[in-house]
Amino acid sequence: MPNARPAVSRRTLIGALGATAATLAVAPGGTASAAPLTASGATAPGTAPAAGARTVNVPTTRARSLAGSEATSVRTDFPIRYVGVSWDGPKRGAAIRLHDDDGKPGSWKPLPAGCAGGPDQASPGARTAGTATADTAATALVAAGGAHGYELRLPDGAVNVRSAAIDTVHGPTRLAAVSPTTPVTIGGVEYLSRAAWGADETKRFNNGVENSPPKYYPVQTLTVHHTDTPNADADPAATVRAIYQYHAITNDWGDIGYHFLIDEAGRIYEGRWSGDDGIPAHDAAGNGVTAFHTAGFNSGNLGIALLGTLTDQAPTDAARKSLTALLAVLAAAHKLDPQAHVTFVNPVNGVTKPVDLISGHRDWLATDCPGGTMYASLPALRADVAGLGDSGAAAN
Repeated sequence: MPNARPAVSRRTLIGALGATAATLAVAPGGTASAAPLTASGATAPGTAPAAGARTVNVPTTRARSLAGSEATSVRTDFPIRYVGVSWDGPKRGAAIRLHDDDGKPGSWKPLPAGCAGGPDQASPGARTAGTATADTAATALVAAGGAHGYELRLPDGAVNVRSAAIDTVHGPTRLAAVSPTTPVTIGGVEYLSRAAWGADETKRFNNGVENSPPKYYPVQTLTVHHTDTPNADADPAATVRAIYQYHAITNDWGDIGYHFLIDEAGRIYEGRWSGDDGIPAHDAAGNGVTAFHTAGFNSGNLGIALLGTLTDQAPTDAARKSLTALLAVLAAAHKLDPQAHVTFVNPVNGVTKPVDLISGHRDWLATDCPGGTMYASLPALRADVAGLGDSGAAAN
């Protein structure tokens, strides 16, 4: 079983990534080459930019977060790009209506099911105050199109209600330090570091203390998600920042829930902060950092989210190409068989789950994620990932 496998060393990880990437053409508009990992470009709060780093302007995220009854009727003095909502209890029947800048309400629209996640607990079924369990959590991130307010209609029995009005586009700009070689690479596969997509690292901290200190475990499985956000997104980096705000602050997870995200152009975004060792999603020893994408089954499980809603449409060719390449790189690095069926064992609480090594979110929990169309394509995806891995081994 894969849980018995020790963590790969940094040298093994880098070598495997480079060997696999040599066979891939995955960067949007370019071709991957065999190359060692480079620094992520992220700058920890309170530290000076690395030598040679350049600065870019990023809109400051503005948000109004509320809880309880106050969270169901909100007015803002800024245009809202997304509304993030979460609650415990019944999931069906929830709705939202947006208000324009004059306060006029629009029509009621159903809240989407979302891509629910959350932290692992120390023991099965454990729960802390304000933290939803996998069975009861309901989440939604809804495009607001510049609205200045909203109302929520939630099912009877909904508790622990939280909502946030989020603007990641129109706020005052701040300077962010990024690598001079942005985009950087993971074994030749290009990705945008946290700094490059505008992650505000202070959001990981609460009163100077890291809200969710990283924990690391050997990687056992790889899970595919969709973000259940609009397709044909004109500003995907802004959407990533909205997801970050929603996950880190509204849901109080301390960071974004995914390890990587991929937009429709095939750009890969670094997700959960994993340290300053230069390997996204890993520590220096090659263990995967625990994120929050599959509540109860996170530790040792890497999550990759495709931006958009893949219920009735497939991912773009560029997004699928990048997803295939990234999965191949990760599977090779951890010596995982992309077509295997395994028994996942959560190292935190001992919970087990028989699952395909490359799975969809719905294989773990009761959710529609990663969308019906994407989920139906997972067998073909596993075969394609395995084919890339075989090509990499032959080339090596």
